[in-house]
Amino acid sequence: MGLCRKNEGLVVWLGFWGLLLWLCLMMMRPVSGIGANWGTQASHPLPPATVVRLLRDNGIRKAKLFDADYDTLKALGRTGIEVMVGIPNDMLATLASSMKAAEKWVSQNVSTHISSNNVDIRYVAVGNEPFLQTYNGSFISITFPALQNIQSALIKAGLSSQVKVTVPLNADVYSSSTSLPSGGDFRADIHDLMLQIVKFLNDNGAPFTINIYPFISLYSDSNFPVEYAFFDGKATPLNDGGISYYNMFDANHDTLVWALQKNGFGNLSIIVGEIGWPTDGDINANTNYAQRFNQGFMSHISSGKGTPMRPGAVDAYLFSLIDEDQKSIDPGYFERHWGIFTFDGLAKYALNLGTTNTGALVPAKNVQYLERKWCILKPSAKLDNTLVGNSVSYACGLADCTSLGYGTSCSNLDALGNASYAFNSYFQTNDQDDIACKFSNLGMITKSDPSTGSCRFIIMIDLPISASPRRRLISSGLSGFAPMTIVGLFIVLL
Repeated sequence: MGLCRKNEGLVVWLGFWGLLLWLCLMMMRPVSGIGANWGTQASHPLPPATVVRLLRDNGIRKAKLFDADYDTLKALGRTGIEVMVGIPNDMLATLASSMKAAEKWVSQNVSTHISSNNVDIRYVAVGNEPFLQTYNGSFISITFPALQNIQSALIKAGLSSQVKVTVPLNADVYSSSTSLPSGGDFRADIHDLMLQIVKFLNDNGAPFTINIYPFISLYSDSNFPVEYAFFDGKATPLNDGGISYYNMFDANHDTLVWALQKNGFGNLSIIVGEIGWPTDGDINANTNYAQRFNQGFMSHISSGKGTPMRPGAVDAYLFSLIDEDQKSIDPGYFERHWGIFTFDGLAKYALNLGTTNTGALVPAKNVQYLERKWCILKPSAKLDNTLVGNSVSYACGLADCTSLGYGTSCSNLDALGNASYAFNSYFQTNDQDDIACKFSNLGMITKSDPSTGSCRFIIMIDLPISASPRRRLISSGLSGFAPMTIVGLFIVLL
């Protein structure tokens, strides 16, 4: 009996450590499921802890960042969320020219967070779409050296097996000579450079990260077949040697696969770094299309079928998690509306990510708002008064008016409503400072919500003083107008 008890104790002991080992191995396995891009180009970003809870509540276990903000990374510690930390393009030159700078960056932004904050950093994204043709070659000569230096710094830090480098690239780095996926190859002007980068990624067990945007194709080409952007199977299929492509994502993705295969790297792993659909700022940017696209994509990848050239699971990050009201609108007004959540963490539409018990998006918790009041144009104001136009131009130049105009969520507003929307946007951006509603005595504060239909007049998030944007002092006469961000917008609105 004594021997039996001893053996039972040994079994229990081995069972405990075996279970512990199994749990550790499970934690080391790659996280499945959808990821999300977390951008912070906002006048009033939600606190990192709030966003991390939003990610966890929605079962999103992978986050892609565009920088290495300390508070953001710290908030991701001990959460089980995989992190891709980003290096902005404006840092590439320094990192390319200085190994010491690369080592310092890795030490401060990777090593420290892994060792001290238990952040599960899996990737370092070196740059963001650095070969985009609109950059006119600004980053072509420095991206690869920066990539090499960051990899060397990770090796020196003893992290290269845990943390992999990658370069998120726009789909314009490849094209097809035949308009079919099988004709895919890398862009002629960067072909040799792309092969260097691809070989480097392959040699270091790192993935190729690509951003695919069917919306941009629809936005930039009026002849683009709308149904081909979605996953409903309603589009006329594209036949490529007996393979039928019913949606642009599969065709675009496999054009890359062909480009890799053609150049000897057919087995290189691929991450879809950004994919999504905006909800405002263009006639095709609306909640109906966004819900249709994102839900279609989720259903498409959840089947595990992959694409014709790459069967299996698709590793992807939705773009994006939350709207950002300070993003550049050079590509279009839609740039500030990619989020599946609004700036304050409200779900925009029904979306089942397959990660929650309810099958619905869970909004951000405990978001604090400023007082329920809005700034509007006085009803007595004369719209032909030049000060009205000047005031709207000023407001839109310093706040966000991208929900105004043809085909947008606020396209139902009349001229007075457009002016009021602009006034309120500026007023809220400036933390409801009374002086931010003067506009040469054209503005007035109201406690009656002017929102109507799909057009939401926002109330801003109440942030701590340290996190609030600097309040702008505005004279009642609005002396000196800021350069317009949205050129000629008010001419259209009136």
